[in-house]
Amino acid sequence: MYQISAKGPRAAIEPAWDALAWTDPSPAGAVDAKEDGRHAWRLDAYAESEEDAEACKALIIETSPELNVVIEALEDRDWVTLSLEGLPPVEAGRFIVAGSHVLAKSAPGKTPILIEAGPAFGTGHHGTTLGCLIGLEHVLRRTRPRKVLDIGTGSGLLAIAAIKSGAQRAWGTEIDADSVRVANENAAKNHVANAFQTFETGGGMNATIRSDAPYDLVFANILFRPLVGLAPDIERLTAPGGHVILSGLLNPQEPLVRKAYGDRGLSLTKRVRKDGWSSLVFRKPG
Repeated sequence: MYQISAKGPRAAIEPAWDALAWTDPSPAGAVDAKEDGRHAWRLDAYAESEEDAEACKALIIETSPELNVVIEALEDRDWVTLSLEGLPPVEAGRFIVAGSHVLAKSAPGKTPILIEAGPAFGTGHHGTTLGCLIGLEHVLRRTRPRKVLDIGTGSGLLAIAAIKSGAQRAWGTEIDADSVRVANENAAKNHVANAFQTFETGGGMNATIRSDAPYDLVFANILFRPLVGLAPDIERLTAPGGHVILSGLLNPQEPLVRKAYGDRGLSLTKRVRKDGWSSLVFRKPG
């Protein structure tokens, strides 16, 4: 495994992140960008091979030549086990998210969600996932969604949290077969498999999900451009009076997402910013 890093102004980091995230196929297995101090941002990408790492570096330099890109070979270790040892529990309102090594000693009165570190995105530590949990807490203070759709469910954390808060049923979608497997396994570990299933499909557009619409709550923690492109579909899938929780966008990308959903008649009810990432909660009239 190789880590490709660069530091610089947001104006240089953001297009480099965008290029790595949107090249198809991308040489990067994962990409992250966040604020790293006053007026400074940091880009981190991860690649399986040295060839892919060099391709990442070349793409970053081509997009933002002013950046100094560093490639570091990561030690061949059991990163899942290591990350479990170092990951503290995540608390967001009523929720506590952690591996089994922590949940056994978790605080009483919290809603526990068992998520082990693994190949699917979503342990609650990333600013986008944490922001969505805070957004869910905001929704739950006002209503109890019964049917939930989680587009790009990753580990299944958000859908599981909604079910443990009273939702009767949740569907998840993923474009990655491994994430589908992990999400369904996590549903079983959290004893909600009878109410949650993830499908390998793009954008929440399979026959089962369409026929079961509308949904009281729709999550979409994906990427900026798909969030904008899916606005018409997400609006149609949302029940009148229902909520939409979006994330996967950097703070500067907020205005375009807010416009895309505002143009569909949805109103913004809450914004959460964590580590340079925004999570937005919308409500559909009705």
